[in-house]
Amino acid sequence: MQRLPKILIVDDEPIIRDTLENLLSAEELELYFAENGEQGLQMAQDVLPDAILLDVMMPGMDGYEVCRHIRALPLLAEVPIIMITALDDRQSRLQGLRSGVDDFLSKPFDGIELLARIQTITRLNRYRHLLEQRNELEQLHKELIISYHRTIEGWSNALDLRDKETEGHTLRVTQKSVEFARALGVGEAQLEHVRMGALLHDVGKLGVPDSVLLKPGKLTEEEWVVMRKHPVYAYEWLSPIDFLKEAIQIPYCHHEKWDGSGYPRHLRGEEIPLYARLFAIVDVWDALCSDRPYRAAMPEAEVLEYIQKDAGKHFDPELVKVFMELQSKGQKS
Repeated sequence: MQRLPKILIVDDEPIIRDTLENLLSAEELELYFAENGEQGLQMAQDVLPDAILLDVMMPGMDGYEVCRHIRALPLLAEVPIIMITALDDRQSRLQGLRSGVDDFLSKPFDGIELLARIQTITRLNRYRHLLEQRNELEQLHKELIISYHRTIEGWSNALDLRDKETEGHTLRVTQKSVEFARALGVGEAQLEHVRMGALLHDVGKLGVPDSVLLKPGKLTEEEWVVMRKHPVYAYEWLSPIDFLKEAIQIPYCHHEKWDGSGYPRHLRGEEIPLYARLFAIVDVWDALCSDRPYRAAMPEAEVLEYIQKDAGKHFDPELVKVFMELQSKGQKS
């Protein structure tokens, strides 16, 4: 339920307070009354009103001083203030503006004009609050996204620390995958899904025992069964996270092959999500171009020839064409 606007009325004359109460009591407003400046200043801090109707001529602290004190308080610095005054000279109004007054209403005041002023100023204030809330939500969303990114990068770093054989591989394939996706026409907003998916492409290996993942020699068939579970582990861990709904295509499906001989689901052709198809090319390209303990890096020309030969078997043939063009442009630049 939306709360009613709070209006604080500060006036030392009982007849003025009573008149304003009679005029405003039929409106959907919460009314608060103060009999002098000191009381009004304290009540403003307690109530945090949406607008203040403030008399000028009061004993002790006059309206100008009250206004200056209010403007010095962070929680009240933006609250709209309408000064009700019998002083109609230019100098008095200038002094009010310098003190922080937003609007003026002359005594004796017109009831309809008063209602119109209050409705306008509370509506504008409500819009301002809504805008502030929206900005706060946008800022919180940005902070949440940054937190997600840092968490994902932490997972990726944890895997690199565990598997020294592929150290640096994740950052390279992430950069290359984003570049490749952009060349394919993937929009800037969607590129973030590619980036997240590439960073997490092997996160499922955190579930593979060290005896299998870090084994120096060839894996047995039984060990390969264990290793091939890592995309499923990634899916089980990441699928509950809505933020990664599209990014999960890569860690779950990048070992699928165009001809259906991949794993874990033996997807075929365009059944394999686009991000996973493009990443598969980048993943193999980087692996073959990099030194490993058991072999030296292959020359890039041989790697590209290997990828071309596997187009239509391992890789999407149309994506292979684009990748070759991308590499050709990179070599010329």
